[in-house]
Amino acid sequence: MPDLSHEYRLGHGPDFPVCGVDEAGRGPLAGPVVAGAVLLPPGAIPAWCDGINDSKKVKQAQREAMFTRIIAHSPYGVGVASVEEIDAVNILQATFLAMARAVDDLATKIGRLPSLALVDGNRPPKLRCRVETLVEGDALSLSIAAASIVAKVTRDKIMGQLAVQYPGYGWERNQGYGTAAHLAAIKKLGPTPHHRRSFAPVSEQLSLTL
Repeated sequence: MPDLSHEYRLGHGPDFPVCGVDEAGRGPLAGPVVAGAVLLPPGAIPAWCDGINDSKKVKQAQREAMFTRIIAHSPYGVGVASVEEIDAVNILQATFLAMARAVDDLATKIGRLPSLALVDGNRPPKLRCRVETLVEGDALSLSIAAASIVAKVTRDKIMGQLAVQYPGYGWERNQGYGTAAHLAAIKKLGPTPHHRRSFAPVSEQLSLTL
């Protein structure tokens, strides 16, 4: 299970807050990419953190319950990069934009920038604070795991709302990922304004309609 050992290794404390940062939605064919930033309290891990893990390793109901606990007890930030931004600058750079916005959103809630952001992965985004990357960080760092849950649940809610506006693509179930049913719907119904035109399955379908 993830813990706070990496945060403490980097100096996490009242005078040197270290937040965790992670994203959700790099792979889907539709919808925005969303990042979360979470600042857990220094000291003993509180009981409300029990069970918090990489969002991919917990079921939806568990994620939603953990999300409720996280936002009730800990400062957090959310950042979103739109489909238009994804298509304009590529998914990696859009992910970095979302992460920067998540950290800035967290900063508004705590009245200062975190001293350091511990970011999942091996590519450091450009943030307004120091950055350290951690490969498989969502399985190792409790802060990153919490951020992954904030990002995932937030994005799933966005895709659920879009599913109501654009029925037929199954976004309430596939969250925009390229499932067989989603690909079949794109062929039958065509892409929506929320599909990523820079992603091959979408661009290929668009080329057939020109």
